[in-house]
Amino acid sequence: MASEKVETIVAGNYVEMERETEDTESSKSKLSKLFWHGGSAYDAWFSCSSNQVAQVLLTLPYSFSQLGMVSGILFQLFYGLMGSWTAYLITVLYLEYRTRKEREKWFEVLDGLLGKHWRNIGLLFNCTFLLFGAVIQLIACASNIYYINDSLDKRTWTYIFGACCATSVFIPSFHNYRMWSCLGLIMTTYTAWYLTIASLLHGQVEGVQHSGPSKMVLYFTGSTNILYTFGGHAVTVEIMHAMWKPQKFKLIYLVATLYVLTLTLPSASAVYWAFGDMLLDHSNAFALLPRSGFRDTAVILMLIHQFITFGFASTPLYFVWEKAIGMHETKSLLKKALARLPVVIPIWFLAIIFPFFGPINSTVGSLLVTFTVYIIPALAHMVVFAPASARENAVERPPKFLGGWAGLYSMNCFVVVWVLVVGFGFGGWASVVNFIRQVDTFGLFTKCYQCPPRH
Repeated sequence: MASEKVETIVAGNYVEMERETEDTESSKSKLSKLFWHGGSAYDAWFSCSSNQVAQVLLTLPYSFSQLGMVSGILFQLFYGLMGSWTAYLITVLYLEYRTRKEREKWFEVLDGLLGKHWRNIGLLFNCTFLLFGAVIQLIACASNIYYINDSLDKRTWTYIFGACCATSVFIPSFHNYRMWSCLGLIMTTYTAWYLTIASLLHGQVEGVQHSGPSKMVLYFTGSTNILYTFGGHAVTVEIMHAMWKPQKFKLIYLVATLYVLTLTLPSASAVYWAFGDMLLDHSNAFALLPRSGFRDTAVILMLIHQFITFGFASTPLYFVWEKAIGMHETKSLLKKALARLPVVIPIWFLAIIFPFFGPINSTVGSLLVTFTVYIIPALAHMVVFAPASARENAVERPPKFLGGWAGLYSMNCFVVVWVLVVGFGFGGWASVVNFIRQVDTFGLFTKCYQCPPRH
């Protein structure tokens, strides 16, 4: 006997629903269910945790050198909570959408709740963010492997890893990331604690200085990198819809964030304590730690994790592209993989043009993450529940500790104003200025960004 299941294909707030017939769960091999086809709350937690920190783990000490120790810690806690709040808002909107609309038709969350203009704005910011998110993973791959093998420059490594990451076109959907998400979290956990322990054992370098914050440009560049760190829920809807019971998602992102903080706070603090202002010229923490078997292991694990994160960022783009060219209903995995390849080419090209590890995180965070992850969800939530009838019939009521709808609206207004002024305004100014300085200093298509001079 066959059972029907509705699978939703999502790109940010772009939802496609297609009905397909699958064999019953008992007919699937136990091996496939164990390693491949996941949709539990644990799968969602692994996906959220592993997707939230990848290469940015290596740039947080660089942000601490720009912000100073106290501001670095406070911004991590602040943006971690704010990111969890807007992830909760996205969850509420998704559940509201699923309740209001029929499953047999094509809909999009923002389109279904607010109209096509909201949908188009959401798609623009989200797809651009995911595009550059994939670009950043390629840059990080080249930057990391260079510290194991510097016989090739970073640009050549970008060519090689671009070809490797292109194999992500064969991963069908977010249901199929169970094993990868679990491994990814193990990898980032190892790397974070390696950075912490290695820095403490290394001790402070001679004459170490901790002068941050020293300049406004650096201060707001560092803060937007942390905003980017905890803005990893551009794929929240995809992860949630891959769950068998998405209503359980409410607290998953918050728990994932709390776990991530146990990785980011110790590692960034320890590396900054040991190397201080040296990090201002070394945006990749691996550059300052002495080579050892433990460091090489961390580099290799991060390379694998960045491939996984590349898949997380690019898969929603594949879905949008498939829809645009009419390939979304094709059942052949090979045909879909070939159709997805054109999406990889601009990602590859941009990574070669702008190989600025660290500064590009802040730029993407200030110009894209601010809107797609923080401002748009908060504004959309307020508009959707503005009518009294919508509030009365809401699927999810505001948490009692906030003081009802008034407290919820106050919280959303604070998020919008803060992120618009501090994240997009000051952060955008600082990040763009810093990015332009990198271009002026190193140029476009640079072979080896921040590489030590060869003797």
